[in-house]
Order: sequence, then C-alpha cells, then structure tokens
Amino acid sequence: MTPDPGATEAAPDIRLITVDMDGTLLDEHHEIPASLWPLLPQLNERGVLFCPASGRQHANLATRFAPVARDLLIIAENGSYVAQGGVEISSATIDRGVVAEIVTAVRDLAADVGAVVCGKRSAYVERLDAPFLAECERYYTLLQPVDDLLAVDDDVLKVAVFDFGSAQHSTAPALERFSGTQQVVVSGLHWVDVMHPTTHKGTAVRAVQERYGITRAQTMAFGDYLNDLEMLDAAEHSYAMADAHPSVVARARHLAPSNREDGVVRTIREVLRLPAA
Repeated sequence: MTPDPGATEAAPDIRLITVDMDGTLLDEHHEIPASLWPLLPQLNERGVLFCPASGRQHANLATRFAPVARDLLIIAENGSYVAQGGVEISSATIDRGVVAEIVTAVRDLAADVGAVVCGKRSAYVERLDAPFLAECERYYTLLQPVDDLLAVDDDVLKVAVFDFGSAQHSTAPALERFSGTQQVVVSGLHWVDVMHPTTHKGTAVRAVQERYGITRAQTMAFGDYLNDLEMLDAAEHSYAMADAHPSVVARARHLAPSNREDGVVRTIREVLRLPAA
C-alpha cells in the first residue's frame, strides 16, 4: 500500500467517486455524515460524479439521498442494478429456477437465517419475526411480506441471506455450491448475497466508466468489506477504511480514516484539495 498523495502534489484528475455505505460512508449510527452535503455541490462544480455503491436496495439509497436523488448515480444491490435519477442504466437478474434453488437451500439450513428475494419492484420475505424484519428494514425500504418466496413474480436481482451468526463462517460455506454458476459474496458480518455470475460492484463501476468516458485512473473508490474488492480494483485511487476487513486493506492502494472519523469526506477533501464549506 502506498502513502496518500503529499500536500505539495497537484490534485489528481478525478471524475468518478464510488463509495460503499455501511462501514464506509455511514457513521456508527448508520447515518450519512452531515459533512457530505456541502461536499456534493463542490464535486458537481468540478465535474466529479459521486456514486453510492451498496448492497442496499435502490429505493433505500434514493430515500437516503433524497435531497440530491433526482440526478444521483446509484449502484445498488451490490452492482446488479445501476440507475441515475431513477432511470435504469443496467441490471442483471437471476433465472427464476436458480432463485427457487437458493431459497430452498436457505430453508434447509440449520442456522438461524432468513432469505430476502430482491426484485426490481420490491424486496420480499417470508420470515416475519420482528428481529429479522428489523434487520431487513435497514436496507430495504420497499419490503413486502409473502407467504411463499417461490411464488414471487418479479425480476430478481439477487437473493440476500441474513445470518444471525457469522455469515462468513456459516451461511457462505453452505451456499458455496452455487458459486459455480452464480456470484456468492459475503457483503457484511451477517449477510451473504447470491447474484448473477458476472455481477459485482466492479462490473457496475466499469459500466459507469464506459458510459461516461471515465478511466480507471480518474476513479476513486472507498470500501470496507469483501463485496467491495472488485470495486476497489476498478479504481486507481482505491481506499480501504481504517477498520476494514484485512482482505480489503491488502487489496486497496491507500488507507482512509474510519467511518467513525468521517474518513470518506475527509479524504476526498484532502486528495482533491477542496476547502471546507
């Protein structure tokens, strides 16, 4: 890992900044830091696209960024849905037969888990106890209870599985058998996502780069967990948060202060030489 650019160097030509949400941009209370809002118009004036890139649902991210959502570029569902101003740019869905296999496999797990079938119109759950729903509602603004996930009629972007234990050590190994045909990624301490085989945040970032004529050298990315690895690879200016997963720290070129220290905003201002608003 190389040190951050020194204060005497010119600011790099950054045109795209992609930022993970949980553990990265959001503070310890899972809120967008107040310091971000005055930064966004400054980035806009510089011609820099700011893009949240999250495993969260598009509707959840649009609600979080409501003051600027009309024009905001969003990478949602770990890269399987990309939109700007609410207009879809790209998406990747899972075959319904595969969805049924994943849901059935989750039902058969002995661990304390629940599945979320994430469609374009809504997310769907059949497990309805309060602790599970509370976890889902943090990430899915449009959440519909159903009697049977196998009967969901929607274009499915991913199947997310919440594990009240360790997702990396329990659910992920149990779902590894799908990795030959699907993308299986640990997206948090308690979450595993199963998606289209070519889909991750990195493919979404590259699609955005191609659409807007932005190079890897003009891209900055911030992340903290395993589902951020490919996104960091797509950016020359890649930053792991100070308390990120060790694999993320090893993969990124730079280290940023933690989300509890407003690391994303502080680093953007420092690297782009932006004055405090």
